[in-house]
Amino acid sequence: MKRLVVLGGGYGGLKVILGLLQQQLPDSLEITLVDRNPYHSIKTEFYTIAAGTSAEKDVRLSFPDDHRVHYVYGEIKKIDTENEQILFQDSSKVLSYDYLVIGLGCEDNYHGIEGAEEFTHSVQTFEKARKTGLAVCNLKAYGKVSVVGAGLSGIEVASEIRESRPDLNIRLLDRGASVLKAFDPKIQEYVSEWFIKNDVDVLHHASVEYVEKDWVCNNGVCYVNDVTIWTAGVQPNYLVRELPFKKDTQEKVILNDYYQVPDYPNVYVVGDCASSEYSPSAQLAGQQGEQIAEVLYAVLRDKEPKKPKEIKLKGTLGSLGKSDGFGNMMQKPMTGLLPRLAKSGVLWLNKRH
Repeated sequence: MKRLVVLGGGYGGLKVILGLLQQQLPDSLEITLVDRNPYHSIKTEFYTIAAGTSAEKDVRLSFPDDHRVHYVYGEIKKIDTENEQILFQDSSKVLSYDYLVIGLGCEDNYHGIEGAEEFTHSVQTFEKARKTGLAVCNLKAYGKVSVVGAGLSGIEVASEIRESRPDLNIRLLDRGASVLKAFDPKIQEYVSEWFIKNDVDVLHHASVEYVEKDWVCNNGVCYVNDVTIWTAGVQPNYLVRELPFKKDTQEKVILNDYYQVPDYPNVYVVGDCASSEYSPSAQLAGQQGEQIAEVLYAVLRDKEPKKPKEIKLKGTLGSLGKSDGFGNMMQKPMTGLLPRLAKSGVLWLNKRH
């Protein structure tokens, strides 16, 4: 009996499972997927939950219904790589493995800023996005919302809340000189103009010093605030940061060409926890998951796996509400309705798959 355990039913972990289920697997293989929720969460759409523009059921998908996969739902307490076991928070249950795939995703990085973890909301998990949405929707007219961080997540959160609640005062704190610093200048300019036209106050060169319950202090000025949403950086899940693996400067696990931990070749890492030249994304995690499935299929049959091909990303798409957007399409910067429709199309295809 060979026991494969996949930790996390996100984009990477799910692609590993789906890739293997397409193959003729050995009868002796036992596959177990561990997740805190009994469904796959479409994390790229969590900003709609935070803004109250989508129902929760719209960002949930059922896991594969296949007799070859067993499911365990709960919070993981520890990954014991020495004894090859998974321990759980609220249970004495111990799950042993022969092969392990770690796809636990990321969590907010508060950069040591006082009060940030305690007094800000998040969109990093389904539960946190739900709480953020409740806080935003419960605000009275002319309430104040600050979004810290002007990367892709911050842009989508701020714009979606603006579309959902035109009565609110929204402030976006941007550490750089322009929003979306990783994108083409054409996109940066378009998004900046969108915020001006839609009355979202953008503060550039922001440096948040500390956060309190009712205000956020930036560059010596404290802004009265009702809800503060943190989108200013992520880090690998704490369970992964605790593991005795070699990591890069961002605490992501350094892997070999087959997504294996060099000192623990029966352990694979996918997605936000894996060291990569690319920024974290659902697209990246999905491609990595597909490649890990191919590697594992060979290993499980005692075959020599082929070296995975170089990852080729297809670009990034972002939304500005329901009818406007931006992104890199066909290696060109695009803005307006077309990239927004493309993003909706990608979401539809993923749901169908």
